[in-house]
Amino acid sequence: MSAPNRVYLARLAGVTVFDPNGDQVGRVRDAVARIRPAQQQPEVVGLVAEMPMRRRIFLSINRITTIEADAVVLGSGTLNLRRFEKRPSELLVLEEMLDRRVQLEPNGQAASVVDVAMERARDGEWSLTRVAVREHTGRLSRRGNLHQVEWDRVPGLTGVADARGTANLLAVLEEMRPADLANALQDLPDTRRNEMAAALDDERLASVLSELPERDQVEILAALDRERAADVLEEMDPDDAADLLNELPQPEQDLLLDLMRPGEADPVRQLLKYNPGTAGSVMTSEPVIMPPDATVAEALARIREPQLSPAVAAQVFVARPPLATPTGRYLGMVHFQALLREPPADLLGGVVVNDIDPLRPDTPLPEVTRRMATYDLVGMPVIDQNNRLVGAVTVDDVLDQSLPPDWRDRDNPSEPTLTGPALDGGHG
Repeated sequence: MSAPNRVYLARLAGVTVFDPNGDQVGRVRDAVARIRPAQQQPEVVGLVAEMPMRRRIFLSINRITTIEADAVVLGSGTLNLRRFEKRPSELLVLEEMLDRRVQLEPNGQAASVVDVAMERARDGEWSLTRVAVREHTGRLSRRGNLHQVEWDRVPGLTGVADARGTANLLAVLEEMRPADLANALQDLPDTRRNEMAAALDDERLASVLSELPERDQVEILAALDRERAADVLEEMDPDDAADLLNELPQPEQDLLLDLMRPGEADPVRQLLKYNPGTAGSVMTSEPVIMPPDATVAEALARIREPQLSPAVAAQVFVARPPLATPTGRYLGMVHFQALLREPPADLLGGVVVNDIDPLRPDTPLPEVTRRMATYDLVGMPVIDQNNRLVGAVTVDDVLDQSLPPDWRDRDNPSEPTLTGPALDGGHG
């Protein structure tokens, strides 16, 4: 194996895993160690890699030929694709040990775990041998010393933690996309998941909540104080906030809406009025809307704004002022590809397309799907009886409704099963 004799595992998180042909398999998310009796150092038996479609698999340490700062390389392209499940005698090093509060021997100094190192012996076996810890000073203005200690100087590293922080595990996870971070949170025990979620800032937590199953969304929101929950709801897209509030009892809905700023709560209240299974119930009330006298250049600048999702930025809806929904009279839409073909100084009113009938708020979702598929659209306008734009249904809304209700759940029974030879001793 081409690898340093000592590897700090938090630094390995997120590193790309390649097969022998150089094809990407996934990314390292954790290490699996087997607990041994009599204070022996745990044996590292493998890594957990996350593959596309959020599937986590086990990679035996014996199948890894190279460990470098930017790559882990496997010795075989054949994988056991069964979903990883931890056994009772095992621990996930990063998930269970980072931020654990411990007392160092022999003086009982309080500290928190920052990283854990695995080390290879002469016989090729990898074990957890050293721990990077930060001492607690008790002073708010000063961070404690960071240093490395031998494994046997840190009792209580396995088993249930008495107290945990969140900073170091969050640092490992911070580069993940919201969907991947949501997936990682589902692997944590409920209490730890809620702690980690609460430690995210409002904007990050809002984006992660939108990627979680409804059950987990509700439980995380319930664990927050009401003012913080309202702040997070304000950061969510109105349609996602409305979907989440729909899962709560009416008194709780009303309380949270009252705590939100009126400008953020009003579009959510409006969405909650629409019947489930209709265009109104899934649409976004904040599509890209511009007046007919705006230029093509201004429209292109607007859809380049980074906070817009690709589906929302794929088209510009043109309407008379006011431009907040419900708008003035709806005039039509312009797809971003058409904008690229037009002179930058041209006005939107001259390139707008209105030859496809808009949706109504009560249009059933099967009809919405059929019409979007018929015309190869990634977004469609929704107008009221007065021809005012009230929102837009985008392709991600349609996909979300077309998939099984439990599609975000890590353990949902409707997920397709991947098959492959049992390469890693049947671990799964």
